[in-house]
Amino acid sequence: MERTVGTPDVKIGLIDGPVFTQHAQLTNERLSDISKNNSATCTTTNSIACMHGTFIAGILSAKRNSLAPAICPNCTLLVRPVFSEVTSGIGNIPNATPLELAAAITECIEAGARIINLSLGLAYPSAQGEQALEDALHQAVIRGVIVVAAAGNQGTLGSSAITRHQWVIPVIACNSYGRPTNESNLGSSIGRRGLSAPGSGITSLGTESQPVILSGTSVAVPFVTGAIALLWSEFPAATGAQIKTAVTQATTLRRASVVPPLLDAAAAYQRLLSTTERRRIA
Repeated sequence: MERTVGTPDVKIGLIDGPVFTQHAQLTNERLSDISKNNSATCTTTNSIACMHGTFIAGILSAKRNSLAPAICPNCTLLVRPVFSEVTSGIGNIPNATPLELAAAITECIEAGARIINLSLGLAYPSAQGEQALEDALHQAVIRGVIVVAAAGNQGTLGSSAITRHQWVIPVIACNSYGRPTNESNLGSSIGRRGLSAPGSGITSLGTESQPVILSGTSVAVPFVTGAIALLWSEFPAATGAQIKTAVTQATTLRRASVVPPLLDAAAAYQRLLSTTERRRIA
C-alpha cells in the first residue's frame, strides 16, 4: 500500500450485494456497474445485501484517508450484484445459487476483470448448477482471471464446489494473532491452496454515516483480492498464474494442513521482483 494505490487497468469483479455508490468515502469514479438491470446501486440501504456489498467495496476501494482498509482505491471495481436486497445469508455470508454465480463470473470475465472477489456462499446446489459453475471457473483458468473465495463460516471441515476448484484461492479468517477464527471452515483443499487473512473485528464502510465492524471469511477475502490487485499494478506484465503462485507460494514450502498460511504481500512482491529480474537477465 505504500508503493501503490493501484491502477485503473487492474479490474476487480465484485460479485456481492449492491453497493451504496453515493458513499462519500468511496472512490466513485472507479466503480463500474456491469449488471444488466442497473442493480449495482442500493435501493434499500439498510438491507443485508447493500450493507455487505458496501462493506466489501470499502475494504477494496474506499479513499485512503477513510476508516476502511482502502487497499486499492485506484483499481477499477466492476460491481456485479448476485443477491438481492431481500436475500438473507447462511452462516453470516450472503449466498447465491451456482447458476447465478456462474452467470456473474462469466459477465465479470467478459467485462475485463483480472481478479474476482467472492465473499459469499452457495445455496441450493444442483448437478446442473455446479456444472455451469465449473464451466465458468474453467473460463477463468483459460483467461488467467484469479478467483478469490470465502471458505465459509460454519466452523466445519470440508469444501464446496467453489473452494475445491484447483484455480480458486480459498480464504479463511484469522484474528490479530494470526490464528484461524473458530467459525472459519477448514479442509485439505483450503489448506493446500488457500490463504489466511484478517477477518476478525474489521472496520469498513457502512451504508449510513457510521462505519461498521464485521468478522468472518467474507471480510477476509478482499484483503487477498486487494493484495493481488496491488501486485498486478506493480507487475502489469505478469500472468495470472505468476501472480497466483507468488501469493500462494510466497513463503516456505506448504505443509499438508487444513489451515492455510497467512497472506504475505511483501514476500509475494519479492518473489515477483526476483522472477522479473531473472527474466530480464535471461
